[in-house]
Amino acid sequence: MFSHRQISGQPCHASDMATQMAVNSGASLWGPLKELWEAVEGAIWRRQPESVHLLDLQLKKHKPSFLTLFKNPMKSAEQREKVRKASTEGIAIQGQQGVRLLPEQLISEAFILSDLFDLGELAALELLLAGEHQQPHFPGLTRGLVAVLLYWDGKRCVANSLRSLIQSRHGKTFTLDLSPELVNLTTRFTDELMAQGLTKQILNLISDISVTREFERLQKERGLGNEKHRKEVTDLIKECRQSLAECLFAWTCQSPLSKEDTLTLIGHLEMVTAEADGSLDSVNLALVMSLLYCLDVSFLEQGTEDREDLLQALPLLTEKQYVAAVHSRLVEGQAWKLPGLQAVVQLAWALSLRALSQLPQGAALVEFTEADETLADQALLGGVFLFLTEGILGSDGFSQEEFYTRRLHSLITDFLALMPMKVKQLRNRADEDARLIHMALQMGSEPPSSLRKDLDHLMILIGEFYSKDPFELELGLEFWCPSESLQHTSLTGSFLGVPLQRPPHKQVVLSKFVRQMGDLLPATLYIPYLCMLKGLANGPQCSHYCFSLLKTNGAPHGENRQAGMSGSVVSWEHFFHSLMLYHENLRRDVPSADSMQYRHPPIRDITQRELEGLTAFLQLLTTIITWSENARLALCEHPQWTPVVVMLGLLQCSVQPVLKAQILHALAAFGKSPEIAASLWQSLEYTQILQTVKAPGQRQAAGIEVELNEIESSCEEYPLTRAFCHLISTLVESALPVNLGAGLRAPGFQPYLDFLRDSVFLAFPTRAYRRPAEKWEVAEAVLEVFHKLLREYEPQPADFLQEMVELQGEQVPANKPPGHILMFHLLNDSPTLSLCLSLLEEGARHLDAYAPFPGKKQLESAVLHCLCLLDLALQKEVMFMDLLRESQTSLLVSPVEQLLQGVSAQSKRADHITNIARYLYHSSSNPDAAFQSAKILRRIARYPNIQARLVGDFTHDQAVSEKLMAGFVECLDSEEAQEGVATDDTDPEKRVARIRHETKIHILNLLITPLELKGPNLGLYLLGYEVKKPVSSTNLQDPGVLGCPRTCLHAILSLLQRGSEWRSGPVLTKQAPQLAELCYQVIYQLCACPDTSGPTMRYLRTSQDFLFSHLQHLPFILLENEIAALSQMSWLMKTTAIELRVTSLNRQRSHTHRLLKLLLDDQPHTLYADGETGMEEESRSVSGFLHFGTVSKVRRRLLSILDAIDFSQEAPELLQLDFFERAQIEQVITNCEHVNEQGHTVCNVKLLHRVLVAEINALQGMAAIGQRPLLMEEVNSIMQQVVERNRVRCSLSAKRHALQSWRSLVETILTACPSELIPADQRQLIIRDLLLDLHDKVLSEDAAGELMPIVAGAVFTLIAHLSQSVLSEQQGAGPEGGSGSGFASIANSALHLILRKLLDFILCTGGGFQRLRAHLYGALLYYLQIAQKPEEPETLQTGTSMWERLTAPEDCFSKLQRENLAIIESYGTALMEVVCRDACDGHEIGRMLALAVLDRVLSIDRQCQWLVYLCNSGYLRVLVESLRQDDVALQTLLTPQPPLLKPLYIYESKMALLTRVAKTAQGAMELLRCGLVGQLVECQVFHMLPQNDALRGFGQRDPSGFIPSPLERYRQILLPTLRLMQVILTSTTTHHQQGAAQVLQWLIVHSDVIQSILHGQDMSMGALQELSLLTAIISKTALPGALEMGQEINSAALMELQGHIGRFQRQSLSLLVRLMGTDRVRYLKQIEETVSPGDLAEKREEMEVSMQQICANIMEYCQTLLLQSSAEAQFSLCLFSPSASEPADVAVPSARVPSLGLVLLLLKNSATDFFRYHDSHRQSLNKLERVEQLPPEELKELCQGLVSGSGGVEKISSVQRNVLAKRRLVQLVNNRAKLLALCSYIIETCLFVIWRHLEFYLLYCTPTDPKDSLLPSYRDRSGSRGLSVSRVSQQDLEQLQSDVASSFSEPLQRKLLEVEGLYSKTRSRHTFIQALTRRIRGLVHHAKG
Repeated sequence: MFSHRQISGQPCHASDMATQMAVNSGASLWGPLKELWEAVEGAIWRRQPESVHLLDLQLKKHKPSFLTLFKNPMKSAEQREKVRKASTEGIAIQGQQGVRLLPEQLISEAFILSDLFDLGELAALELLLAGEHQQPHFPGLTRGLVAVLLYWDGKRCVANSLRSLIQSRHGKTFTLDLSPELVNLTTRFTDELMAQGLTKQILNLISDISVTREFERLQKERGLGNEKHRKEVTDLIKECRQSLAECLFAWTCQSPLSKEDTLTLIGHLEMVTAEADGSLDSVNLALVMSLLYCLDVSFLEQGTEDREDLLQALPLLTEKQYVAAVHSRLVEGQAWKLPGLQAVVQLAWALSLRALSQLPQGAALVEFTEADETLADQALLGGVFLFLTEGILGSDGFSQEEFYTRRLHSLITDFLALMPMKVKQLRNRADEDARLIHMALQMGSEPPSSLRKDLDHLMILIGEFYSKDPFELELGLEFWCPSESLQHTSLTGSFLGVPLQRPPHKQVVLSKFVRQMGDLLPATLYIPYLCMLKGLANGPQCSHYCFSLLKTNGAPHGENRQAGMSGSVVSWEHFFHSLMLYHENLRRDVPSADSMQYRHPPIRDITQRELEGLTAFLQLLTTIITWSENARLALCEHPQWTPVVVMLGLLQCSVQPVLKAQILHALAAFGKSPEIAASLWQSLEYTQILQTVKAPGQRQAAGIEVELNEIESSCEEYPLTRAFCHLISTLVESALPVNLGAGLRAPGFQPYLDFLRDSVFLAFPTRAYRRPAEKWEVAEAVLEVFHKLLREYEPQPADFLQEMVELQGEQVPANKPPGHILMFHLLNDSPTLSLCLSLLEEGARHLDAYAPFPGKKQLESAVLHCLCLLDLALQKEVMFMDLLRESQTSLLVSPVEQLLQGVSAQSKRADHITNIARYLYHSSSNPDAAFQSAKILRRIARYPNIQARLVGDFTHDQAVSEKLMAGFVECLDSEEAQEGVATDDTDPEKRVARIRHETKIHILNLLITPLELKGPNLGLYLLGYEVKKPVSSTNLQDPGVLGCPRTCLHAILSLLQRGSEWRSGPVLTKQAPQLAELCYQVIYQLCACPDTSGPTMRYLRTSQDFLFSHLQHLPFILLENEIAALSQMSWLMKTTAIELRVTSLNRQRSHTHRLLKLLLDDQPHTLYADGETGMEEESRSVSGFLHFGTVSKVRRRLLSILDAIDFSQEAPELLQLDFFERAQIEQVITNCEHVNEQGHTVCNVKLLHRVLVAEINALQGMAAIGQRPLLMEEVNSIMQQVVERNRVRCSLSAKRHALQSWRSLVETILTACPSELIPADQRQLIIRDLLLDLHDKVLSEDAAGELMPIVAGAVFTLIAHLSQSVLSEQQGAGPEGGSGSGFASIANSALHLILRKLLDFILCTGGGFQRLRAHLYGALLYYLQIAQKPEEPETLQTGTSMWERLTAPEDCFSKLQRENLAIIESYGTALMEVVCRDACDGHEIGRMLALAVLDRVLSIDRQCQWLVYLCNSGYLRVLVESLRQDDVALQTLLTPQPPLLKPLYIYESKMALLTRVAKTAQGAMELLRCGLVGQLVECQVFHMLPQNDALRGFGQRDPSGFIPSPLERYRQILLPTLRLMQVILTSTTTHHQQGAAQVLQWLIVHSDVIQSILHGQDMSMGALQELSLLTAIISKTALPGALEMGQEINSAALMELQGHIGRFQRQSLSLLVRLMGTDRVRYLKQIEETVSPGDLAEKREEMEVSMQQICANIMEYCQTLLLQSSAEAQFSLCLFSPSASEPADVAVPSARVPSLGLVLLLLKNSATDFFRYHDSHRQSLNKLERVEQLPPEELKELCQGLVSGSGGVEKISSVQRNVLAKRRLVQLVNNRAKLLALCSYIIETCLFVIWRHLEFYLLYCTPTDPKDSLLPSYRDRSGSRGLSVSRVSQQDLEQLQSDVASSFSEPLQRKLLEVEGLYSKTRSRHTFIQALTRRIRGLVHHAKG
């Protein structure tokens, strides 16, 4: 039917056809009418806001449709011509430009349709076009067939709209509680229609339209398709007629019809005929009820407040003609076709007249009211009660309408109350008839045939009518007048109240009727009276009254009892007494076991009449005890009657199966109480109704098995078997005793299960049935038992052990629980499973036929049980098989999903799973089966190993495949689903709505699960992706395009898209939040999975514009379901993040920009219709961001989404327990936890409840029983607490997920989207807003700790991007930029605010959360980086004076830095404590970052507050002392394959911090005091220098290049230590000796390592760094002065120290020899080789610096040695031999003393280098000044220095290139400046050393004889001479003088002076070079002279 399937599409609006002649593609006969129905439904049933206005518009527009109901547009020649020409000239279609040519085929179909329905040609054409458009919704139908459906659907919409409008009127019977505005609108509108003759129209249409006639016409024109189409057309036509009839019914319920209309209605009913079974069809029933409401005055009794108005409006009172006309028509009118119907109307009229005569206004009508008696007599003659029972109660439609029931109730009760004399008359006549019959029986003659049975019929009518109560009105209560008051509040519609009030008169009369009829009851009325009581006992209170009545009837008066008289025949006493007598008599006839063979029934049999009486009584008993538990217990425990025993006894006697069945039903009703059920089991077992114990020697079976196989089978009727199944089913639910039958057999339920399985279930298909429906009834009854058994079964380890029980001295195997046996049968290819599967196949076949058949309902129910069994088996199989494996039993089982792939016996194909899926196709008629089917498929879809098979099964037959797909889509499209409907299934509509909703949920989960597996899988197939080709090649299309069917993806999108174009947003997110969440999840997974991502995102972007249309409605706010709203947003944000990333990568800028604008814009903007604006406009709006105050700002969407995530989370309070132990309960709760579908860890509430109840049940003793209610109460409170906990967990988890998604969206926007789409200024403001909001939320009092880590991560990313953005903005602005306004676009105040919040966040995390703080430290470092001054070029310009520098205005960097520091210091020691604690302990990354933060803060802390804290609080000492632990970890790093590099990183961070501390004198002293150097001396790791060449070489590399080689790792450990010592030496100048001595100690301890480093041949970057640091340290420590520390050291130690220092001296000098002399060329060449061309140019430059630095250090060392030895030259120490020849050609052995020529050479080289560097420096400076004008080639070359890889530079934008080039030039300039400084220093020291040596040699040295060997002598330290004078010959000195003269030539001197001019002028050592040059020149010439 259509209500179950969404016929979507936005129909266009039809204008006046004749004038415009344009075709409406929405079909004027369908689309607009569909809209009309939606408007009516929205206003009246859904009560949507703003709907009244819409409805008003629609009603004005469609008034003609209502006035000419169902009238089609006329045919016309003009239209026909126009349509005929459409194939050649084309035809205009509304909403489309130009004309469209239509194919001939379509036009001929249009003419057929036009003739078929007699409608205008254009209208027919429109229907066909609409049919074509809607075709994807109807797979398997042609457009013509769809057009037929649309035609009738349009009619249905009109009829339903009319009915709803009439139902919303104000009136006398019911109200819909709508707004007065709406009620006035609809009342006014419908009044106009009525005045125009609506009643006649409706009645004419009902007569004209008939399904058979329509079908004949359609059949002739081939307008009918498959069975489903036929059924849909039938249903539509039926619904049209039904709705029209209900329009009249609704009208008459609310307001009366006019005289003419009433007469017309009567006239119509005169011609009505009945159905084949004598009942009315539902349309006629509605019309009859309309008339009955017309003639109804009973509502006046109710005395509502508007009674007077209603009286005025009632024509019965106000119009005499009305009464006259109706009266004459009913009294004198012709005989009707249905006399019974006439009688009903006459009786109703008679009762109305009687009621009128009792009203004051009735006096005027006395001439008519007199006739009420005669009319009533006429009605009785017409058999009114019989017709009411058969014709009206028997009608299908009767039980579907509450107001039918109420009207019939008032008819019956009015008759009894208003016409008591008539009732008395009936009773008298019945007594009379009973006497006649009695006499006839006595005489043996036939009773007279003319007996009337009116009272019988009345009683039967009452019984039948009240025994059905679908709306739970319990109207029968009016027949019971409470003798004692029952305090009930839940009663409606009748009096039952406070004892003081008298019950209404009517109630008294009715209860009197019930009692009097039972007095002295004639035999003929016995059965009808019991039948009536059975009806009146239907309901919780009625049953109680009836029970009391039967109880009081049976208490006879005192004197009678002596006479042996019993009381009334209708009493418990009488009934049970009779039962006992029957039992007594029949029991004697039970044949003994020996005489079993004779089969004849015994003589004393129960007669047919007795049988009926007993049956009636048992039915009454069953009704009462079903409803009333008190009655159950009272009867069962009655000592004299013992009903259960007697009934079980009767079952053993030979009684007809029908009676036995009735007895079993009565027992089943008793078994509803668990107390009774337990004993009933034992009695059953004892009486052997089903023989469970065979007596020895017994030949054949006895009991029910025999009855089934012999009696019932031969009769082909099975009441007993069904009743037995029913009994077992009830008992199983109440109690299942484990030890059933203990002592006589192996205890347990097994024999019953075997009987039900083997004799009933497996045999049912092969038995014969007289009544075809009974076959399915049997199946349903037995499957219900199986279902219950399996549902209650939980696999236990004990089930798998073979236990034995002792039985009469021998061991027999114990029985397993029944659920276990069923599981075993379902996990094997057993007959039971095969039968279940074939039942499913048969059920699907029957449903596919769409034809009613006997037993359809039962078959559907049986199928449902089968599906439930399979579902339960799938659910429990995992645990079952796990336990089976553990128990190592030899049972063989296969999982259900494998068995379902077996081959079916019927079709010889593996189609079990497709059979299950076929039920989805019938979800509209059979929602439960579809629900179970979806559930099973979802469980199966989890298994990856069968996906390919599943897809194969689903696709191998095209027709089946289409049908299955249509089934899934139909379930998803179903419009009747509703989420969040309460789970009480009282209202069937709501229950179905809930089931449909859950079916959708299961289908979506079924789609989600396989998407995580690889294709082909079921999910991909159902979503419409390729399963035969690669998934990524799919091309998704709209349904119907290129033959693409409507798939689940289309269904999901149409679910989500509904309402997304309105302001209120997608409807689904509010109406079905959970469903929407899953839909978004499916879409996300499709976008996230690499295979499906491409096709999906293309489709969503192009044909749906999905993301944009949904994002504009964010955030979704659902107060009642926060969790779902958050999840919906999470999936949507994650999808958006992917979309932004993909569109950015593919350079689809407009898409990216549109989404970004939507998320980030803070200007109020209207959503543009086409969604695409020009780029200029967009860029304008982007720059418009900054004009503050021009427009009122709106909140950025990203921020509103964040607002929607509530960070606070109320935690459930702790359990308050009186009985249970809290710790144990918590343990149990933890044990019951599992991960649910959404991935939240929650407690399984059902399991927990089962555990706790089992615990209570295990308690023994009286005390426990007394405490039980209290215990149960406590269990309930525990359950509530756990449910609350689960909710909190899910809520937190949803918030985490949402926040995570939000964070990933923000990070994607900042990192992946092209930066130029968000200009830097804008970017900073956005980041500022995000940061401040995030902090405000996370810092609020009640923010949940669980969300903090995500926030911290987001804060880190945001601040990193902020810092980057500010830096890039400054680089763009150039060195002078940004000085005025402070910083960039973001104000300093904003930055301070961010810093404060960040520090608050760090502090609020307290002691825990160290990993979280790591993020915050990272953020803090990035933040502090903002205020770091960028590198500025060293221009070597004459510096400003000191005074100018001091008074210069503070630049923005220092200002910000100063303010930052002030803020940090305002937090005092609390912050210091946290950071220091983290630096010393905890997670590695946290420690590293905390160390880095300390480092950074110390670097800007000029007041040294942090340093003081570090020292005073002892943290510094802790850090220093931790170096010993690091030593152990670091040693492991030097193995070839290191375990982890973590210790290295921490060590580096620590050393960096200590180095920072050492940079102040105070810090350095503190470090020495803490014994830092002592700790380093003891570290063993420095001794582990990797030796072998293979490791030292460059070949040994980790292939990824990430893990450095052992040697590099060693250097990473050594260099920080060397740096630290260098800094300490520099800082402790005042206390130099103390530091130097300690460092010297370190050098001496590690001298072997140092020696090998100093001798090393390796000239890599690292080696040079090592050398430069080592030489620096040696130059400051290895000095003779180190010995004069003022401590007394014994001479041996002194000697040793002198030896070490001497060795360091020699090694340093020999290094200089190697660097400058012999190996210089080789080294330079090696350097060239090691720096690979692809490497960064920086490396080569750094190596140059290192080389120069080493030379400078050694020369400084020489200088210091010279100065320390003596102040005057004559006592000086000589370091160089007096030879000035350049050592390039002569290799000097390292043992020899280096010559002075070496120093001269160094001097020359340095001078040359100086000029080279100077030029380079000047060029770079020039380039830097005009970087914008540089040619692109040069720019590229400059960038190459910073970007690795060849293609890297190509990808960079031009702006970025300029920035990089600038950075590179600054680097070059500064590098050259550093080299210049070093060169100038080397020149100065060289000159000094040369001068001191020359002065000594040439002035103070006395030469010796040349024969003495020239051996170095450094021994004589105490002497002032380095080389003993006796060793230098005169010849040497002369040679020296001439060499120096030639080397120290004029050009060289000029050069040196130029150096001074160029460089030293700006330094403090001005004229130093000049002076020394002069002196050396003087020395040389002077000596000559």
